[in-house]
Amino acid sequence: MARRSRFLLPQAALAVAGALVASLVVGGGTSQAATQGPCDLYAAGGTPCVAAHSTTRALYGSYTGPLYQVRRASDNATRDIAPLTAGGVANAGTQDSFCSGTTCLITIIYDQSGRNNRLTQAPPGGFSGPAAGGYDNLANATAAPITVGGHKAYGVYVAPGTGYRNNNTNGVATGDQSEGMYAVFDGTHYNGGCCFDYGNAETNSRDNGNGTMEAIYFGNSRSWGSGAGNGPWIMADLENGLFSGVNTGNNANDPTISHRFLTAIVKGGQNRWAIRGGNAQSGGVSTFYNGVRPNAPGYNPMKKEGAIILGIGGDNSVGARGTFYEGVMTSGYPSDSTENAVQANITAAGYATNSSGTGLTPGSAVSLRATTACCTDRYIHHTGSTVDTAVIGSGSSTTEKANASWTVRAGLGNSSCVSFESRNTAGQYLRHYNYKLQLQANDGTSQFAQDATFCPEGGRNGQGVSLRSLNFSDRYVRHYNNIVYIAANGGSNAFDSINAYADDVSWLVSSPWG
Repeated sequence: MARRSRFLLPQAALAVAGALVASLVVGGGTSQAATQGPCDLYAAGGTPCVAAHSTTRALYGSYTGPLYQVRRASDNATRDIAPLTAGGVANAGTQDSFCSGTTCLITIIYDQSGRNNRLTQAPPGGFSGPAAGGYDNLANATAAPITVGGHKAYGVYVAPGTGYRNNNTNGVATGDQSEGMYAVFDGTHYNGGCCFDYGNAETNSRDNGNGTMEAIYFGNSRSWGSGAGNGPWIMADLENGLFSGVNTGNNANDPTISHRFLTAIVKGGQNRWAIRGGNAQSGGVSTFYNGVRPNAPGYNPMKKEGAIILGIGGDNSVGARGTFYEGVMTSGYPSDSTENAVQANITAAGYATNSSGTGLTPGSAVSLRATTACCTDRYIHHTGSTVDTAVIGSGSSTTEKANASWTVRAGLGNSSCVSFESRNTAGQYLRHYNYKLQLQANDGTSQFAQDATFCPEGGRNGQGVSLRSLNFSDRYVRHYNNIVYIAANGGSNAFDSINAYADDVSWLVSSPWG
């Protein structure tokens, strides 16, 4: 492939600008389809998409085909989920109707580029799968509810052991050919496991040596490279190394991420590559690295193989977690101006948690009521340091009403999420310890901040809000036998029971009793 100029030709620049204007005419938060999608903008910049994946929206202004497929547990039937309109948001109502009364898994994430580079269940690789010799798990289709432009949609919730792959692609860069890629992730859902990736990988699901991958990584692993602070960071997985810059170690210019919705960009060409990122809800993207290939053997020239992975490492390492909403891969090295236009399109799409309007606004006072049929008169409550649910009503004492009331604060561990301060014991917060919620004074430590931070999502049973633990992101605040825990949907603990899980982790936000 011929090497592209670093700068757009004037005609291409004008095309990008025109496409950007068209994409912003409709704005976010409406039911109108965008006249341009990210892949229209990449094409206008001379670097067309060769793969386009999303469970939330169409990535071309004219796309009306399927976005993804779900399979329900009750009868193994499948259903494709398409956009509401050409270029629009996914029709989540189709999924909700099809999966009603049972569970569904995401079986296919379709490629909107027309090259059939779809993602399906990842096969076993050099690193064994969740079961000996087995395929990776598929994502629960309802585990990542959000809204896009005011419409309900679902992301791809990757728990450890979950992975998607295509080892037989069409048009994806190989060898030292140039390419670009971006993804929109949940910036609060991550861990230090290997490796939550989206991008170019080996075609045999094995580690084939330095430079055989080029993928976006998101997480806080320090096993290879790192950025500033404690993470998480956007880095590049180039095989046998997660790189934040030219060195194999730390790049202080690669910042810790705190956005609830994150735009992550990696692009690579002949002895050059870059990392960029920004808030997918507002603003532009910043460049965290732009320079030559890493100063370690095997990365110049690159030896990319052209498979596509999501949620796993190149050798099928399956220890990571994260949430994916949309992403593309391009032919050629995109210009910064093209990527800036794509970022504007993403922010205009209107990504938001579907807990908007529930009253969990920092500074507000709330009470949190259970939605399980047995317990709808019970609220999250404390007696001293003990946290439980208690029946609270107009006849309750002033003290008991105050014990069931909380001040919402910006998340101590991540400002995109929330923490809950006691209304009658200033400086004391809900935090989990050994999975059980307690009321404790903020000691100023990073551990306390993480334990006391919860990320609101739409209620898992369709009511109110569910509160995901920031640092145990497969666990949600749950009542069980009137005690409050952070609980997983299935596990060895009694409070991880799958029975009534969706109801038990869903809470109605009401005016404070106290």
